[in-house]
Amino acid sequence: MACCVLQITGLIFGGVGMVGTLAATVMPQWRVSAYIDGNIVVFETIWEGLWMDCISQLGIRLQCKFYDSVLALPPPLEAFRALMCIAVVLSIISFLMAIVGVKYTHRTKEDAQGISIFILAAGVAFLLTGILVLIPVSWTGGSIIHDFYDPKVPVPLKRELGAALYVGWVSTALLIVAGAMYCSF
Repeated sequence: MACCVLQITGLIFGGVGMVGTLAATVMPQWRVSAYIDGNIVVFETIWEGLWMDCISQLGIRLQCKFYDSVLALPPPLEAFRALMCIAVVLSIISFLMAIVGVKYTHRTKEDAQGISIFILAAGVAFLLTGILVLIPVSWTGGSIIHDFYDPKVPVPLKRELGAALYVGWVSTALLIVAGAMYCSF
């Protein structure tokens, strides 16, 4: 019975991690404009994401623009896009494997180790997905923090950690926990 509870819990964690991975991938709030130097009059909020930039004016009007050219993007952004897209696809595959594994797991008195190979495969895939999400999210977070404290970066170009990074970190944790749960069977 405890086995089934752990499998269902892993399935829930993996499912929420999958949705979070998709959300972090499409959200434009990876980098958010920073308000520093006592400037309390703010007319624009700038969001920078993997796919688009958005400007919110006075919190009333939101205008987003997709990046024009793939060739004009910085190489790290291209790599982060690729890693996050692979992570989304792999998280969906992992979740489907986990569903199949939970459904077809048979434990009997004769075969106490009757865990489906799908459970182990889903666990490894969830772990790999968590790592794939962790790399671009943490790298971007580190870059934002480095630039924020760099005196050479002009104040208007300084950014803060956006909501997508926090969603990515939570998704990473859930995916790694789900993967560890499935690999422990």
